[in-house]
Amino acid sequence: MRVIVVDDDKLVAVSLKTILESEKEIDVLALGGSGKEAILLYRQHKPDILLMDIRMEEMSGLEAAEQILTQDPQAKILFLTTFSDDAYIVKALRIGAKGYILKQDFEGIVPALQAVLGGQTVFGGDIAGKIPALMHATLGFHYQNYGISEKEKEIIEEVASGLSNKEIAEKLYLSEGTVRNYVSVILEKLDLRDRTQLAIFYYRNQGGKL
Repeated sequence: MRVIVVDDDKLVAVSLKTILESEKEIDVLALGGSGKEAILLYRQHKPDILLMDIRMEEMSGLEAAEQILTQDPQAKILFLTTFSDDAYIVKALRIGAKGYILKQDFEGIVPALQAVLGGQTVFGGDIAGKIPALMHATLGFHYQNYGISEKEKEIIEEVASGLSNKEIAEKLYLSEGTVRNYVSVILEKLDLRDRTQLAIFYYRNQGGKL
């Protein structure tokens, strides 16, 4: 089994390499530290499985996975993260990841890789129990019923993609303060508490329509 490990904590990446290569069947081809490196390493090595963290500098694991899966829909990507975050889980499912497991469950990493190689989708810990509720979508949902404008929906999409206010401002050519104001207004209109709830709301409604 040919694996690439990507984690922005070098110590974690090296430790994972050691754990994985204690198994005769696993060969760790390369280590990366960012989403951008993940894309480059995947193109270079075409591994059987890409084992990747989610929260990383420059580009998140989710963003990298989305690009990789667009180019190669057969790619097997397994997320390994500290965070059992509902929005991340939903996004991972929607983009076509083969699994989402927690770093705390380190004994389950090798079995998870074996399962993914065999064509299964793997969700560790308490994550599997969350999935039915998280993936439930409200049919016929329309943002206009909440007074959401097209620009506000665009902001929602970027928040759901995991971008910060600063990153959204740069991408949409707005000031960071303007984006912050947009987010506050959106949360009020949708009666949500924070950005995480907003991301979950977005994915539960499959993006919604205006």
